[in-house]
Amino acid sequence: MRNTAEFIADAYGLGAGSRTMTPVARGALGQIWKLSGNGTAWAVKELLFEKDEPDVGAESALRDAAETLGVSAPRLLSDRTGARVVRLPEGSWAKLYDWVDGTVADPSDREILGWCGRTLALLHKAGEGASGTPSSWYERCNPAAEWAELLEKVERAGLPWAGELGRFVATGAAELARYVSPSAPGDVVTSHLDMRPQNVLVTADGPVLLDWDNAGPVSAERELARAVHVWSGGNDFDAEAARRVVRAYRDAGGRAVIKGLDAFSTLFATDLNYVYVQAECAVDPTLTAEQRAFGSREAVAALRGLPELAAVSRLTEVLAGEW
Repeated sequence: MRNTAEFIADAYGLGAGSRTMTPVARGALGQIWKLSGNGTAWAVKELLFEKDEPDVGAESALRDAAETLGVSAPRLLSDRTGARVVRLPEGSWAKLYDWVDGTVADPSDREILGWCGRTLALLHKAGEGASGTPSSWYERCNPAAEWAELLEKVERAGLPWAGELGRFVATGAAELARYVSPSAPGDVVTSHLDMRPQNVLVTADGPVLLDWDNAGPVSAERELARAVHVWSGGNDFDAEAARRVVRAYRDAGGRAVIKGLDAFSTLFATDLNYVYVQAECAVDPTLTAEQRAFGSREAVAALRGLPELAAVSRLTEVLAGEW
C-alpha cells in the first residue's frame, strides 16, 4: 500500500516523508488502515462498496454539533481541495481521520454505561429537529419470499451454515419481523445509529466515539432501545446495567421514552437486515473470494447473536418502571 499511502499524504498535504499503511480492522462497510509517518498517525477508512462519491454531510454536521456539547470524536479531515472523501488509485473511496489510541469500551464498566446514556442524550440534542425519513435499513426487513430465495442460494452453494439459516428462516425471521414498522415522524432526530462498544475507544482523556458513517435520521426511542439492549448484554442482559443507561440518558436531558416492545423495531430490523445482506454477500459471484468469506463469517456470527423476543420482552418489563 506504499503508493496509496503516498497518494493520501499528497492529497491531504501531510508533508514530506516516508509513509506506511497497516491494516487494522475490517468492518461491514470497509477496511480501516493506520497511516503512519514522521511520528504521526492517521486512520484511513476505505469504503469497499461505494460506487459513487459518498455523502458525508450528515456525518460531518452531527459530529461537529455533538462536539460542541462535549462528545469526543476524531476529526474527519479535508483534503487540499476541501473534500472530505478522496478516490484512491484502486478506485475505492476513502476518508481520513485523526488516529485515536485507546482500548475498546467495556460495557460492564458502570462509568462507561453512564457515559453511553449521557452521550446518546447529547447526540439526540445535537440532532433534534430532523425532518428526514429514516432509511429503510432501520424500518423494514425482507419478506418471507426473499428469505426463501436467499436460503435456496446458500443451500446450492453448499455453505455449512445453510441448515442454521434454514431453521431461522422457518421460525425466528418471521417472529422478529412482526415487530418491524415505520416510526412516528415526531420522534425523529439525526443521530449516530451505530453506538456500540466496538465503536468506542477509552483514552487517557475519556471515551471517544468512532464510526459516524451511518449518521442520519432515526427514531430517538428506537435508538435508545437498541443501545440499552446492546450495552446491557443482549439476550443475557444485566437489568441494573440497562437501568443505568436509561437513567443517565434521562438525567442528561434525553427525551425518548421506551414505551413497549415496538420500541425495539430498529434493533430487530438492523439485525435481520445484517444477516440477510451478509448471507447475500457470501453467495454473490461478483464479489471477491475474500468478500464472500467475510460475508459468510459475519452471517454466521450475526445468526448466533440475534435478539430473542422473550429476552427483549423481559427487558421491556425491567425498563417499565423507569419512566
